[in-house]
Amino acid sequence: MARTWDDVATRLVAERGDALTRYAYLLTGSADDAADLVQDALVRTFGTPRFQLDLPRAEAYVRRAILNAVIDRSRREGTWRRVRHLAVAPSVAMPESAGTDERLDLMRRVRSLAPRQAACIVLRYYEDLTVDQVAATLGLSSGAVKRYLSDALRALSSSILASDAAAPRPAPIRTEGDHVA
Repeated sequence: MARTWDDVATRLVAERGDALTRYAYLLTGSADDAADLVQDALVRTFGTPRFQLDLPRAEAYVRRAILNAVIDRSRREGTWRRVRHLAVAPSVAMPESAGTDERLDLMRRVRSLAPRQAACIVLRYYEDLTVDQVAATLGLSSGAVKRYLSDALRALSSSILASDAAAPRPAPIRTEGDHVA
């Protein structure tokens, strides 16, 4: 077991650094942003000496710092998020076959959720935590977590159904025995 906070920080980066970066990537969708978030969270957690901090607690601190940073960033960018579609044009036109890929792109859909909903989805289904563990991690009640999960799953479901409805359907193939009424 590590004896000083410096040893804990070194072990955390060596043993769990990749897992922390993957976690941040799921919340942001950008490898660069994920790396920056992990770095900032490590600095915030270990910027001042913390005594009696073991590896699991240190990882929990860093994960919470990552999540808080994502939620804070989302709040700051809230106004821009509401109007950015008016100012930004797609850089590349998507081919028609990209419709199927887009429908299956759950990561993009999860990132479009509200920050707490996305956090609940990631913690519940990626980190495989129970509802009570998600509640403890986020500092919410179990009922609030259930509500966030329910709303998020409903939003994801309707998003997928909407893209399915918008997708062009091929014309039915007629055979000689088919009669048109």
